[in-house]
Amino acid sequence: MKKICISAAIILICLHTLQAQDYYVYVAAESEDEVALIKFDGEKAETIKRIPVGVWPAEIEGPHGMTVAPDGKHWYLSMAHGNPFGYLYKFETGSDEKVGETTLGLFPASMQISPANGLLFVVNFNLHGDMVPSTISVVDPETMSELKQVTVGTMPHGSRITPDGMHQYSVGMMSGELFEINTMTLEVSRILKLDTNEAIDPEMEDAHAIHEGHNMSDNNTMATMSDMAAMEHQHSPTKPTWVMPHPTKPLAYVAGNGSDEILEVDLDAWKIVDRFKGGKGPYNLDITPDGSKLVVSYKSDGSTGVWDLRKKKEIARIENLRKVTHGVAMSPDSRYAFVSVEGIGGEPGTMEVIDLKKGRRVAYAELGKQAGGIAFWKMEN
Repeated sequence: MKKICISAAIILICLHTLQAQDYYVYVAAESEDEVALIKFDGEKAETIKRIPVGVWPAEIEGPHGMTVAPDGKHWYLSMAHGNPFGYLYKFETGSDEKVGETTLGLFPASMQISPANGLLFVVNFNLHGDMVPSTISVVDPETMSELKQVTVGTMPHGSRITPDGMHQYSVGMMSGELFEINTMTLEVSRILKLDTNEAIDPEMEDAHAIHEGHNMSDNNTMATMSDMAAMEHQHSPTKPTWVMPHPTKPLAYVAGNGSDEILEVDLDAWKIVDRFKGGKGPYNLDITPDGSKLVVSYKSDGSTGVWDLRKKKEIARIENLRKVTHGVAMSPDSRYAFVSVEGIGGEPGTMEVIDLKKGRRVAYAELGKQAGGIAFWKMEN
């Protein structure tokens, strides 16, 4: 009996060893000009490297958005506060050495690479500029050259691409629009007005007028300057801040930061088909690779929500350690969500690990001030 018990104990230890995984995540600290590489071993999260990314010692340059290449060999970072424009930096994973850069538009933010053609799409958020339509920069990450800027809505954010790499989505935070870009033609293919659930043909002349922030009268003449100025200062009540396509279904989910709701968009019908009320100020979203759960950062609440997409029900609400919850990234095994939290004032930021099976925080690591952009790198035994 004793030998049998010892054998069983050895088997359990071996099984635990086989199941043990290490998870690596990059998180940008916008007010520190640094990026942290964090390792989570299933129990403990720790910052194993801090990578300085600023160039000017006397100026905060604002590392904001991040993404890791599909092959995991490089990571990319938008530097938001460039003068007069922002930058895109390219780093090698492992060594974390900067190997390239290029100039983008005003206040570049979130980004992703299309697995179909390898091009990188980054939104130019234009945080400090006029309330006018901004652009998506399309970059060849091999040569680090900007190929094109595609005009979209006012203060675009949440650049995300479908799993097949054929379509890129973003939202205009102030204009209240969802934009679809064909990643092959590099043109806007569809526009959805989220406040009215109205599809707009981007090729129509009146759609261009709306898109450019102009008001066309019935006789196709320009409205008065006062009318135009009034319209340009009308902000979307939905105030969308993020969009996330579903990994297996023709659906996308939009964070309605102003309306405190998650919008479910049918991509085939190109319309909003459901709305979920959650916490206050949903900001970023991500979906588990198996498509079962949606994780939402509630920026105004300082909390994180976990939704069961099959039941369309929030199954957990986790109060974060500090305020101003920001970004979300998923592990490839759909087990964990990694959430960045900015903190307030001189507080350090945090990266919190949410166990999606248990519905609670299981670890965290302290970071530099205003932790924001987050990207999952790799999972290994």
